Amino acid sequence: MTSQAETRETRIASRIIYEGKIVHLRVDQVRLPNGREASREVVEHAPAVAVVALDRNQNVLLVRQYRYPVQKEVLEIPAGLVEAGEEPLAAAQRELAEETGRRARRWQPLFSIYSSPGFTDEQLHLFLAQDLEPAGGQHLDEDEFIKVVKVPLAQIPEMIRRGEICDAKSVAGLLGCGYPFEGRR
Repeated sequence: MTSQAETRETRIASRIIYEGKIVHLRVDQVRLPNGREASREVVEHAPAVAVVALDRNQNVLLVRQYRYPVQKEVLEIPAGLVEAGEEPLAAAQRELAEETGRRARRWQPLFSIYSSPGFTDEQLHLFLAQDLEPAGGQHLDEDEFIKVVKVPLAQIPEMIRRGEICDAKSVAGLLGCGYPFEGRR
């Protein structure tokens, strides 16, 4: 077995190419384990949260919104950035209320994932939210246009297979939430 020290790449230089509201792009020069050098483009991204929100009737609350980079509406679990100084659970609670107008009485951390570690350091913390109740309506940012969609939990695997749910964090959270799906193949 190869140790991490034998496969580690060491940064020898770094320059920021772009600093944005959500992401920063830097290019690093690294020394490879074999002594050669290579460039690595890295998208720096704040930590984020995503919520599998399950109501008492075994419906999952999803949000449908237009995603400019892929030029279409995408069906996703509620999600958003962790603000500076905020704990992931608090961010998840805030995002659920803002995007769906609901809050949950029970919260369970599921797991954390890297969205795409080949080019970004973004880490997502996923939670299961249950026993949902109204929280005074949606509180969207001025550039957010989100529609809440209720989907029976049993329909989720087929929706993923058909490509109706194709967002990676949503697929991971929905399939990894620990709930058995009725009629699962």
